[in-house]
Amino acid sequence: MIATLDGQPFHQPLGKVVCIGRNYAAHAAELNNPVPSEPLLFIKPATSVVDFSSAPLRLPQGEGDVHYEAEMALLIGESLSHVTPSEALTGIAGVGMALDLTLRARQSKLKEKGHPWEIAKGWDGACPLTGFIAADRVEAWDDVNFSLSINGQLRQQGHTAQMLTPVEHLLAYASQWFTLMPGDVVLTGTPEGVGTLHTGDQLQLTLEDWLSETGLVG
Repeated sequence: MIATLDGQPFHQPLGKVVCIGRNYAAHAAELNNPVPSEPLLFIKPATSVVDFSSAPLRLPQGEGDVHYEAEMALLIGESLSHVTPSEALTGIAGVGMALDLTLRARQSKLKEKGHPWEIAKGWDGACPLTGFIAADRVEAWDDVNFSLSINGQLRQQGHTAQMLTPVEHLLAYASQWFTLMPGDVVLTGTPEGVGTLHTGDQLQLTLEDWLSETGLVG
């Protein structure tokens, strides 16, 4: 899949999707999870990415509840390795929205056993992604609003000032462990209000007044 930036194909194919868990305290609390002392990172493969609005989202069958987690997404435009927070911001090409879809029952069972839980987060279709708008539209990374509505009802509303690890520190931290490459995407965490998706749900993701896309659960 090729990402779009301001409506045009991005110059690099999508790579890995780096995610941060529990970056909003209220979300950690709603799932009875402790707030981590440092960023909690995991990776979704590129094969998990699907276009949010072009076709109905398909949910795995026989796996129990599939939870939605709406997140602001960052498209990486320059290689970032061992960068400082101030240097990290120069590597952002675009900003958009994503759903971090989760097989919650499978994740819980894997966590109980102390096993990695990528299967619950990285299956094909587990990362619906909108298009991106150019990062220079963002005047302050700690002052961005985003939301998810389902069937016309507001379900999640986030503001980046509520992040436990702000954007520039998150990118800098991730870059200490693995290089972020052009075409990679970074998901920045979800606010409270996660819940279960159902077939036929009409979804709307918004990012300030810059971006609004609709999707359907098939």
